[in-house]
Amino acid sequence: MANPKDLDAALALWRFGLGAQQGSIAAIKDGPRDLLLQEITEQAVPTPVGGTLRSSGDLLLALYDYQDQVKAERERPLPAAVEPTSAPAAAGPPGGQMTGGQIAAAATAMMPGMDKGPDTNAKSMNARPADKRPNLPQQILLDEVDARFNGTIHEPLIGFGERLAMFWANHFAIATGKGGEVHILAGCFEREAIRPHLFGRFEDMLVAVETHPAMLVFLDNRQSIGPNSPANKNGKRGLNENLAREILELHTLGVDGGYTQADVTSFARIITGWTVFRKEKRPGPQGEFFFNANTHEPGDHTVMGVTYAEGGVEQGRAVLHDLARYPATARHLAFKLARHFVSDQPPPQLVEAMAAAYTKSDGDLSAVYTAMISSDAAWSPRLTKLRPPLQYVTAMLRASGLRPKPQQIVSTLRALGQPIWDPAGPNGFSDVTDGWASSEGLATRIEAANLFAHQVAGGVDPRAFAGDRFGPLLSDETLQAISRAETRPQGLSIAFLAPEFVRS
Repeated sequence: MANPKDLDAALALWRFGLGAQQGSIAAIKDGPRDLLLQEITEQAVPTPVGGTLRSSGDLLLALYDYQDQVKAERERPLPAAVEPTSAPAAAGPPGGQMTGGQIAAAATAMMPGMDKGPDTNAKSMNARPADKRPNLPQQILLDEVDARFNGTIHEPLIGFGERLAMFWANHFAIATGKGGEVHILAGCFEREAIRPHLFGRFEDMLVAVETHPAMLVFLDNRQSIGPNSPANKNGKRGLNENLAREILELHTLGVDGGYTQADVTSFARIITGWTVFRKEKRPGPQGEFFFNANTHEPGDHTVMGVTYAEGGVEQGRAVLHDLARYPATARHLAFKLARHFVSDQPPPQLVEAMAAAYTKSDGDLSAVYTAMISSDAAWSPRLTKLRPPLQYVTAMLRASGLRPKPQQIVSTLRALGQPIWDPAGPNGFSDVTDGWASSEGLATRIEAANLFAHQVAGGVDPRAFAGDRFGPLLSDETLQAISRAETRPQGLSIAFLAPEFVRS
């Protein structure tokens, strides 16, 4: 049975989009499902923009230069104490010894470029002492966060494409805690490997992801050396199976997808040589994907019963091509998408319809999304899923129009248990209610709701806010609780914590 259009409008925004902004429900109520399908047809996803949002190659070059300069500064001896030649009264303590502050000042004066003002470019940072130098990877991460939470999440009317970017970035999870390279590349990885392929073929996204420097570094494929490769003549270097295993278990087939340990090992041999170019004394694509034939395991190898002939980098691409077409991959991706958007236990018929659309279209993701949106099974008015912190914070900022500093967003997400682009492992963050429904997590949500509620401009009426943002989802109980609030911030905080807001 079809829902009233205003109810579908609210569900489109709160279940499939980023949450309602002022006037959103009224703006789309004449055709919410059609507008969602239009976002798919138009491949609507905003592009994060900012002055420091550069390519992976440029960012890695800046990082390597930054790391070299930090190392050099740490190894640089402190300047020797200098006897004063004039103005004895200002020279410091008796005996010509300088205070710690005077030593630092002297060191600063000796460094070139200090009169040019602040500069976040890595090559110009050599003017700053190491202990005061801005952390370049964190600077870039904050700029990536700013481009999204103060940019892309506010742009779309519904925001299905932006939600897809969040979903796929978690499906192909990397973690900034791995180190400086992944830290500086996390946002770039999403921009380069995921966003351009959100509405295209899964195979194209898969290849882009598995050959991106961020993934190669995160899952240690740079350290993987073919046992019989030219680079392993002494037999002391080993195979690393991390990337091969996660491609099979997490990215394509799923844990029950039918592969064996032998398939993991064979696939790991095939993708030896997939690395990131970093040859300081040799020209080449610095900081970019590179196939190193010297570390590649030669020969034919068999994965999932198919033998792949020696073919250099194309041997691995051929495996990815086939993995993208397995029925197990279709089912795995369909289930995860339905679980993310619809229910922790999605209707089996919905998952089957989405998997069938994937197979029939040769892995066209737009066809899978269309099958989901077109099914009445995806439009139940019952709100059962608890929003993960990333979606929750996004919804609060969109609904309120707040644009806080990226540092506040980063610290809030970390406090809520979902630090941006930094899950505990390659399986990403939990996508089910039980992963976020702890008493500690809910208590922290109360703190976050209070924090943002007090930052909203004082003229907002919480009752009108709830009526506009929730529309037909608004319950009498929620409206009554908001009406009893003693202050407007308290009323907004109650709205941010209402079932209509925290569940989808």
